[in-house]
Amino acid sequence: MASTVTSTSSRPGYGQLLRTRGAWTFLLPGFAARQPFAMLTISIVLLVQHTTGSYGAAGAVAAVTGVSMALFAPYSGRLADRHGQRAVLIPGVLLHTVAGLSLTALALADAPLWTLFAAAVPTGASVPQVGPMVRARWGVKLQGSPLMTTAAAFESVTDELTFVLGPLVATALCTAVDPAAGLVTEAALTLLGGLLFAAQRGTQPSPAADEHARVKHDPALRVPGVRVLVVTFLGIGTVFGGMQVSLAAFTESIGEPGLNGVLYGVFAAGNMLSGVVCGAIAWKAAPQRRLVVGYAALALTASGLWAAHSVPLLAGLGLLVGMCIAPSLITGYTLVEDLVAAGARTEAFTWLTGAVALGQAAAVTVAGQLEDRLWDGAGFLVPMAGTVLALVTLVALRSRLVAPSQGRTVARGVGHRQAVPVD
Repeated sequence: MASTVTSTSSRPGYGQLLRTRGAWTFLLPGFAARQPFAMLTISIVLLVQHTTGSYGAAGAVAAVTGVSMALFAPYSGRLADRHGQRAVLIPGVLLHTVAGLSLTALALADAPLWTLFAAAVPTGASVPQVGPMVRARWGVKLQGSPLMTTAAAFESVTDELTFVLGPLVATALCTAVDPAAGLVTEAALTLLGGLLFAAQRGTQPSPAADEHARVKHDPALRVPGVRVLVVTFLGIGTVFGGMQVSLAAFTESIGEPGLNGVLYGVFAAGNMLSGVVCGAIAWKAAPQRRLVVGYAALALTASGLWAAHSVPLLAGLGLLVGMCIAPSLITGYTLVEDLVAAGARTEAFTWLTGAVALGQAAAVTVAGQLEDRLWDGAGFLVPMAGTVLALVTLVALRSRLVAPSQGRTVARGVGHRQAVPVD
């Protein structure tokens, strides 16, 4: 499979990216397959809160799902690198559908809380890692092209578009149709979208086990820079989780639960808009510096959420927080291209995705407890703490985000990597 993109443009744009041959064959089904992920946590929170009356219990069940996903996602990515995405995706979406419907049935039956935890484990473990898989397909298409940064931005925008639509759809279904409608719809969309995406065999990366010049790659987490990025993305996850629970509690406290999806959509829209802008800029600053600056802005804005006590103020501040997330996500995913060999990138991407899920899970749990035991809006303290701690780690270890200059792995053709010395 040959790359069809040249590097003649010093300022590549989205139009050039989307004209890449074969891109739309995986972009459209990929969008459908990743949409349910944005619905999962909020659907669980709203359903379990409805059946138990406790945000703490709802947050705990959602947290089990997130932790399970975070633990299993990297292994899913590693298996996809070795055996192909289709071989991992098909059984994954089938298991996720069954597990999600089982969790729904148990919640509606007022089953003991421990049974919800038990059902949440396979539900989270089987979440399809479609976003990392799409990013890996771009990596095959765009090897050696300056369009990789644009592709990273485009993927961030796509992710955030799902997080604009997902919570809105899930909240509308749970509040206007039935508390279980969000989770049932999530399971159905996962099955349909996942199978359509898996059917696109022509654009998936070649399994590493089938490569001619087989090179043994260390696990992605052994790369120091990846570990720094994992901590950074954990902090981002606390923003997502903390805001999901706290916004739900805030809108419930003012008697307007339907505003939950709107406020979260404003937050996600800020992320999406800044992602569009970020991908359209020809950056001159090093990505390591961009990550530190962008993350500092995120920590600063997230630190003010707990003090917002009105809908307009919370919407405005949420928009700013969202606008600060996309640059950090885009830059982090772009750095993976330099830090990790091609044969381990899906695994690396899933570590980052899993880190966001783990941070989200921890934030959902802690924020739920704070909302139950303290004041309305106390859960917003979680994004502040998570981003500040991650920023301190990032600043202290930012030198590890620079790829080694000796013995780097460079591209030789498409789908193959060969270690060569660098002068």
